[in-house]
Amino acid sequence: MKLKLAGRECKEKTIVKVGNVEIGGDELVIIAGPCAIESEKQLIETAMAVKKAGAQILRGGAFKPRTSPYSFQGLGEEGLKYLHHAGQENNMPVISEVMDPRDIDMLDKYVDIFQIGSRNMQNYSLLREVGKGRKPVMLKRGMSASIEEWLSAAEYIVLEGNRDVILCERGIRTFENYTRNTLDLMAVPIIKQLSHFPIIVDPSHGTGREELVASASRAAVAIGAHGLMIEVHPCPCDALSDGVQSLDFEKFQSLSKDLFTIRNCLDLL
Repeated sequence: MKLKLAGRECKEKTIVKVGNVEIGGDELVIIAGPCAIESEKQLIETAMAVKKAGAQILRGGAFKPRTSPYSFQGLGEEGLKYLHHAGQENNMPVISEVMDPRDIDMLDKYVDIFQIGSRNMQNYSLLREVGKGRKPVMLKRGMSASIEEWLSAAEYIVLEGNRDVILCERGIRTFENYTRNTLDLMAVPIIKQLSHFPIIVDPSHGTGREELVASASRAAVAIGAHGLMIEVHPCPCDALSDGVQSLDFEKFQSLSKDLFTIRNCLDLL
């Protein structure tokens, strides 16, 4: 596999800086928040809770690519305003998904990191457009993408001049249907071997089951992930999107303590 810009041959390590947060360095970075932004109250409550538990970056979906066109699709720009406000109130950078090149300028006013979702990993027009900007891009692995295809997609972004790329393993589609996806944790050391970009793990989409998120998160930190992206909701049973894989505040706080403990233990090895 020949990578002209994303491979380790051209650079040893990329550390993506967002505000006072560094992704890809020595510190474990946790991105947390609701799958979908539902109201300003929901987002403010969640932001305060995840910040208190140790999360450094706030996530929230304003445009939701759903399998069914009848499912909740997000609040659009109104939701982004809530996200921006919640981030400012809690001194947290914010991340949200962009689905359409036509929305980039609008999202640019509200977010600190652009997220490219699994379904758009090979949307090359979108990749080129976010590559022309200056804000970091988190590129999720396509649900059926090989590691080579994933890194090639990152190359599209870097070719346009944006070198602040974060890779996110979020599970791939296999024959196993007990979990929503099959979380490929081996992608973490493989990416660290092949590429200089930071690699984080999304255990929420990677498992699709709340009761498995903690185990998958601990394993991701132990295997060397630079960070995690975890879905958190005030009341998961009432969530408009992905409640079955979201943690409530208490469970997230408990998990967060475990994750930083594991990370600190790794430093002693």
